[in-house]
Amino acid sequence: MFLLDDILLAPLHGLIWLGRKINEIVDRELFDEDLIKEKLLELQFKHEYELEPMSEEDYQARETELLGRLDAIRKAKEEV
Repeated sequence: MFLLDDILLAPLHGLIWLGRKINEIVDRELFDEDLIKEKLLELQFKHEYELEPMSEEDYQARETELLGRLDAIRKAKEEV
């Protein structure tokens, strides 16, 4: 009986595992302070050395968004 249950529930267990992995990746993207800092440095480097053509408005918008995310992460860590 248990073998049959395992066979029938295997797709569900795989889906649950996949959901957990996606959640881990999203949490890392949204709440990893080092990753945000790395993206900010990469943006500044690309802008400074004109490696990626972007207008000043695009640069400011991306920088503001990354700095906002960094501030939100720090505030969330202070609340815990």
